[in-house]
Amino acid sequence: MKILLHICCAPCAIKPIEKLREDGHEVTGFWYNPNIHPFGEWRLRREGVEKLAEIVDLPVIYDDHYDLVDNLYMLLKEPEFQVRCFRCYWDRLERTARTAAEKDFDAFSTTLLYSKYQMHDTIRRVAGMITREEWVNFYYDDFRVFWGRGIKASKKLGLYRQTWCGCIFSEYEAERERMERSHSKQKK
Repeated sequence: MKILLHICCAPCAIKPIEKLREDGHEVTGFWYNPNIHPFGEWRLRREGVEKLAEIVDLPVIYDDHYDLVDNLYMLLKEPEFQVRCFRCYWDRLERTARTAAEKDFDAFSTTLLYSKYQMHDTIRRVAGMITREEWVNFYYDDFRVFWGRGIKASKKLGLYRQTWCGCIFSEYEAERERMERSHSKQKK
């Protein structure tokens, strides 16, 4: 099966690419991530994908659309965590599905399914809704089982590793959690 794999970042892509290829699929990567803030972070992650693509010989379609104002407006409409993530998933997966349909792929998938921090049920629900609109199948696999091995592989390959999902909200939430953990350790 020809699968267009949305790639959120290089570390999350290593094991899904490997697994899909082992299962006999022809994989092409797809970079579309206007949710990553700030732009310098977006650039670092894109460069990481370029490096991984070269290492594993992966063709990648790069959609470099990056409209910070539009993306922030979309997220600020409803900044609550779950709604915000739903909109972000929708934006990226819809663009992936549309590209897959236009370029005659059999299915689309996403490396978001690798992360234990992502909402798999929401991703599946969004993908199911998009599938009905775009007339292309969604390929689901729970890549979280490769979490530890993927981390080791990304470090071994020297890939850029970020500490938050992508948007400024997730960066704030991740930093706040680290700060709270640090403060609670200091109190002990």
